[in-house]
Amino acid sequence: MPKMKTHKGAKKRFKTTGTGKIKRRRVNKKHILEKKSPKRKRQLRRSGEVSPANRDAVRRQLGI
Repeated sequence: MPKMKTHKGAKKRFKTTGTGKIKRRRVNKKHILEKKSPKRKRQLRRSGEVSPANRDAVRRQLGI
């Protein structure tokens, strides 16, 4: 049986923590930033965590 390949798009978007959680970027920070408040943009800097509903799918893509 061949080895499982890592999904390269997922590899660039997600990082795993030491405890096994999966970190992700927050959405809505790429464009149309003029109308978003400074507070909202500042809060979007923080990383989020992948939801439990998507965790298994992301793990499979990462080959974890």
